[in-house]
Amino acid sequence: MAEAHQAVAFQFTITPEGIDLQLSYQALNQIYLSGVRSWKKRVSRIRNRVIKGVFPASPSSWLFVAIGILATMYMQSDPSMGLIAKIQHLHVSLSAQGQTMVSALVFSTLLWLSLILALRFCLKLLLSYHQWMFEQHGRISNTTKVWVTLVRLFSSRKPLLYSYQTSLPHLPVPPIKDTLSRYLESVRPLLTDPEFKRMTDLANHFESNLGNRLQRYLKLKALWATNYVSDWWEEYIYLRSRSPIMVNSNYYGMDFLYVTPTPVQAARAGNTITALLLYRRKVNREELKPVRRHTLLQSTVIPLCAAQCERMFNTTRTPGTETDVLQHWQDSEFVAVYHKGRFFRLWVYRAGRLLSPRELEYQIQRILDDTSPPLPGEERLGALTAGDRIPWAQMRKQYFSSGVNRRSLDAIERAAFFITLDDEEQGMRGDDPAGNLDRYAKSLLHGKCYDRWFDKSFSIVIYKNGKSGLNAEHSWADAPTVAHLWEYTLATDAFHLGYTEDGHCKGEVDRSLPHPQRLVWDIPSEVCTSLAVAQALADDVDCHVFPFREFGKGRIKKCRISPDAFIQISLQLAYYRDRGGFCLTYEASMTRLFREGRTETVRSCSNQSCAFIKALETGEVLEQCRRLFRVASEKHQNLYRMAMTGAGIDRHLFCLYVVSKYLGVESPFLKEVLSEPWRLSTSQTPVQQMELFDLKNNPDYISLGGGFGPVADDGYGVSYIIVGEDMINFHVSSKHSCTTVGERQPKTCESVCNFSFSSHFIVVLVAVLHVSF
Repeated sequence: MAEAHQAVAFQFTITPEGIDLQLSYQALNQIYLSGVRSWKKRVSRIRNRVIKGVFPASPSSWLFVAIGILATMYMQSDPSMGLIAKIQHLHVSLSAQGQTMVSALVFSTLLWLSLILALRFCLKLLLSYHQWMFEQHGRISNTTKVWVTLVRLFSSRKPLLYSYQTSLPHLPVPPIKDTLSRYLESVRPLLTDPEFKRMTDLANHFESNLGNRLQRYLKLKALWATNYVSDWWEEYIYLRSRSPIMVNSNYYGMDFLYVTPTPVQAARAGNTITALLLYRRKVNREELKPVRRHTLLQSTVIPLCAAQCERMFNTTRTPGTETDVLQHWQDSEFVAVYHKGRFFRLWVYRAGRLLSPRELEYQIQRILDDTSPPLPGEERLGALTAGDRIPWAQMRKQYFSSGVNRRSLDAIERAAFFITLDDEEQGMRGDDPAGNLDRYAKSLLHGKCYDRWFDKSFSIVIYKNGKSGLNAEHSWADAPTVAHLWEYTLATDAFHLGYTEDGHCKGEVDRSLPHPQRLVWDIPSEVCTSLAVAQALADDVDCHVFPFREFGKGRIKKCRISPDAFIQISLQLAYYRDRGGFCLTYEASMTRLFREGRTETVRSCSNQSCAFIKALETGEVLEQCRRLFRVASEKHQNLYRMAMTGAGIDRHLFCLYVVSKYLGVESPFLKEVLSEPWRLSTSQTPVQQMELFDLKNNPDYISLGGGFGPVADDGYGVSYIIVGEDMINFHVSSKHSCTTVGERQPKTCESVCNFSFSSHFIVVLVAVLHVSF
């Protein structure tokens, strides 16, 4: 093949006259330029390590310290209190003046390093202060004001992406008594009096016996490990799960709601690939600004952990019989592409430079124009990543551990990311825009079950009409990290790279580019047995996406109510009207204020929210309902703040359960707590880079956000994104197989999701706003 021939730098033949070398100077030049790019990246990494290593100081600050010490010595003063003289005795081969100079520089360096450690320790103490989160607007304490001033002082330098990592505090282990107390409070509205008494007895018995023993082991881990939760959470919640990750774990992100920047599929792919690789370059060079959370004083921001960015690209999840493994490669110069049952390797660098968007469009168009049929078993190969993990691990070991299959699988797994060129059209279009949005969500969540590679850290989908989206694997990072990447990609694609008038990418094309490489397989017919399992799961899931335009966070904030609390209480009310009762509710909160932090659970169904809902449903006077609503919203905000600051419930109990399993002891209390179903699983997708979109001048460039599958078979998955001041987009999922709906009559989850719950929720949002005013 042409690309294989070009990859050979030299050939030789043996003749009677000797050895005849046939050098390919073009190939050697390609190797040289690739090596230059590689060395530039190494130098950049070394430079960044130095800058991060001395943060919050700067490398140049050493010079100021050294000059200060030398100037002090010149004035016949000894700032070292005799230490420089002791260091001089170690330099016997130098002159007296040389010994003094070297000793002064050694002392300056030691002093400089000591000051860096002191500054870092002070910054870590400052970032451990979280009381600012519990203070109200306009009523900030003097302590917080002093803290704000010090944080600004220590954070004045422009940081790299990972500069704050070593200064972030460790996640604290809460007192077991506090966790149990908060747990019992959270389940009180869900249990009858006898059930609550039984659960209280179990909790008390656990605390007085096994609990304190498990807590000691957990505190020991917290002293030793960077984060006492994250490694166990990644392994036992994600990687050890043997069920399909499609629908159950992976989640999706959507394109703009009203706008498709270009209808040309290849052009949209070219710009999207370029934007993603520009983001990767920023991550590699650490030029990306650390994600920060705004305080009450908007000019002061607190850094969040950036560890999840490390495995964003060049990462795949490989199956195992007992546990999966996340594999990450330092770099990758190609992406994997799927189109009409064929897999391709597309090189995105040439001679050490990134291909232009127009060149990438040209290469993608070559794939679209390729009419070669799929090889036997190739078309549905991706179904292996959609089904159960154990069969995939067995197939991988049996058929993909050597030979041509191993090489082709390596090309997919080592790729920067995976791209599907879908032959369908999607988006809010046609005579049924609402139904088409639902089909768009299902397409991104599972597709045809074989035209995505669900093991990749994320997969991009480019549809025939230019619409795009992504599907992300969950174990390596949480949704806000992927959302940050996707926001940058959409904004860069639409506003910075742009398109020509006829919808093509801008720039010139080098038509000598080698063709994308077709991957070759030798696959027996029995390999793709996972498709039936995946298809049954995909057919069972139901999705409904609806943009809510009646009002947004602007009107909610006028009521002095948190928009998130408003939506969460509305979800509780909608569920109550739909099911006739309350349920255990999961809202994801991030713990990235701590090093290697991931998520914590906010148990949104509280005594206060239930009291408000009961009052509203029984016809209490408006003033009483309004008072109860404000109490419930304040309680929700407090629960969210506690979860963010390490005082949550579920991660602590989860880790205690893991310790009990390591020790080989059973806890009836922990076993029951961790088996409770989350029938309402919710998550807000934060908008983190609103400045990239400028909705005032570009009001149609509104993000749809993304969603996920239901956690419980008889429950809902609800994701929402608050866009601007006047819009909230919702993604609701459930399962068709759910036939019993609480205390109401049986009905299919399709009607519950698409009609009952969603319609209840729309009515509820308006009703709760009325109560708020």
